[in-house]
Amino acid sequence: MASPLKATPSATRKVDTGVKNRAKVASGLEEVLADTYRLLFKTHTYHWNVTGPLFYSVHHLTEEQYQDLFEAADVLAERIRALGQVAPMRFGDIVRDSAISDLDGTPSAGEMIDDLRKDHEHLAKRLHQLIRTAEEHDDDVTGDLAIARSSVHEKAAWMLRAMTDGS
Repeated sequence: MASPLKATPSATRKVDTGVKNRAKVASGLEEVLADTYRLLFKTHTYHWNVTGPLFYSVHHLTEEQYQDLFEAADVLAERIRALGQVAPMRFGDIVRDSAISDLDGTPSAGEMIDDLRKDHEHLAKRLHQLIRTAEEHDDDVTGDLAIARSSVHEKAAWMLRAMTDGS
């Protein structure tokens, strides 16, 4: 008998929940997870490094946002596993699959806010794509998850916009 300590995650397990193409849905989830993790890291670093008159507001808002992103990453990875697929295990995979990028240099508080807004809007769009993919493959659970996460990112983008332009 093989040691349980040598067991590795498998993407070949049979999962029969009615989802038509689990690998396709999981691929969409992996993209969202990659962006979520990159945005988590960026939000946390902005939290540490923000300065100026907006310090208090940005510091507290980014703390709320990176905590939410951390929890969301776990939920997304667990959904990938529930579909019988392996969640990303290398940071290089996260970087490769993410469309989130870093600004050059050390941004001002205003640049941080605008950068995070753009990233939240991007994630909302990616989640809208995931909703369509989930619907195409009869995956209501992933669709519901994507709808809920999209709502969070749309609200985050609105809050960030409101800090700089009042809308």
